[in-house]
Amino acid sequence: MKTISEKYLTEQKRLHELYNYGTASISHAPNIIEILKNNNLKSICDYGAGKMNLKKAMHEKGYKNFEYFPYDPVFPEYGKPSMSELVCCIDVMEHIEEEFVENVLNEIRDITINLAYFSIATTPAKKILSDGRNVHITLKPERWWLIKLCSRFDIKVLQQAKGGFIVICKKIEQYF
Repeated sequence: MKTISEKYLTEQKRLHELYNYGTASISHAPNIIEILKNNNLKSICDYGAGKMNLKKAMHEKGYKNFEYFPYDPVFPEYGKPSMSELVCCIDVMEHIEEEFVENVLNEIRDITINLAYFSIATTPAKKILSDGRNVHITLKPERWWLIKLCSRFDIKVLQQAKGGFIVICKKIEQYF
């Protein structure tokens, strides 16, 4: 299942060379720690992990009792996305090419054992791609994203955040 074009992957590799690209997950570490503790979860897939800043921030806060599986197409050495009790997708979806949004959401659904945590921006970023576009290439309103999320997950928490929103979702079980 394709989730990124070669041209855009090259662009993302260039952006990840910047020291301040991919730092959004740091501020989410307290939320992720709380979710893990409150739900007795022990594994995380950091989908769009970048430089693994989420793991670093959690360790700096003294929380190390979890399995961490990073995934990012920019860093093939991380390997493929791993099944995890909690899948974190922080400041990623707005960077996904629109033609691949469905594939990415399906992949996240498929690797989620219990919960998924999304932080999605709905406003432009300060950074620009080399072709002049905003780095938030799929800039859509909250309702657009929620329709897509609700077809794959039960929404447990919806919270407004600066420049976007946060959603905590439970994987939809098959009902027969």
